[in-house]
Amino acid sequence: MRVLIVEDERQMAEQLRKGLEREGYSVLVANDGEHGLDLARTFEHDLVILDWMLPKLDGVQVARRLRQARVETRILMLTARGAPPDVVEGLDCGADDYLIKPFSFDVLLARLRALARRLPTTQLPVLHVLDLALDPAAHRVHRSGEEIRLSGKEFSLLHFLMRRAGQIVPRRTLIEAVWGYESSIESNTLDAFIHLLRAKVDAHRRPKLIHTVRGIGYCLRHAPPS
Repeated sequence: MRVLIVEDERQMAEQLRKGLEREGYSVLVANDGEHGLDLARTFEHDLVILDWMLPKLDGVQVARRLRQARVETRILMLTARGAPPDVVEGLDCGADDYLIKPFSFDVLLARLRALARRLPTTQLPVLHVLDLALDPAAHRVHRSGEEIRLSGKEFSLLHFLMRRAGQIVPRRTLIEAVWGYESSIESNTLDAFIHLLRAKVDAHRRPKLIHTVRGIGYCLRHAPPS
């Protein structure tokens, strides 16, 4: 399950990210409304955790613009503004649920599970490339019928590559998709995760599916890119 956190309190955003990744979610983080809106429009997410009080664009503006753009991703508004008129405004702007700070992480997880149950089954199709299958809803990967166990970051990388099967994906695009726009990770970190992913997906199997395009990025396809 892919979650976008839009939260300007960096400590809280990091705590949420770590907690959700421990629960098996794939997580991206944005620290202001403009970045959050851009990520929500550019990449596919199942759920958005959206703070109200954000720099550049507040959460209400982000939710409204997403709905105007016909982005139907489920939104959980997360805010300290708990007065009834605020709750009404938050829900009327396009949010699907509203959680008031401070909150219990267990309650947050329960709210996310409830929102996930409302997702249309057609929203999360199983992806196939030859004998490789990835189920976003179940967070499972199989090749030739054998299950492959991946970490959260490995799953996110494979999911992104499979959604763009046959395309060359630039290194920076992969880093932003999996670690976020403001990530400071080095390019060799991406290489290390790709190495781990190859060892699980392509090890002892033919044909190899994950290919390096030197000087550009990576490509997932049944034959090396020409």
